[in-house]
Amino acid sequence: MLPEDADKPAPISEEEEQSAPPAEEETPGKGVQIVRDKYGDDYYQRIGKKGGYALKEKRGSDYYREIAQKGGQANVNKYGSQHFSQMGKKGGNTTKQRQGPDFYSRIGKMGGAARRRGKSPSQPEES
Repeated sequence: MLPEDADKPAPISEEEEQSAPPAEEETPGKGVQIVRDKYGDDYYQRIGKKGGYALKEKRGSDYYREIAQKGGQANVNKYGSQHFSQMGKKGGNTTKQRQGPDFYSRIGKMGGAARRRGKSPSQPEES
């Protein structure tokens, strides 16, 4: 469950706060264009990044992992695991068609399991 203040926008710098556009009754497209003209094309990108960094500082990076898992589980509940099996098979067949019929045989002969990079410093490094 999200905290009560989850709907509040991320804080912005005093400079941007003082120079923020006043709330006006305009059509949505026109207002966006006015802001873009006044503050530049990347204004929304800048304030979005600030909000993202503020949220990461506040909740930590595990927050993103948790919401990603919830979203993934919601998709499995919505579509079923069979749907994802079909998607994988379709992708595999497309790869086979693009790379040729012996593609999986070639990469299989390269052998070995995929290397996993751990985030924990206690895990020994692979060489």
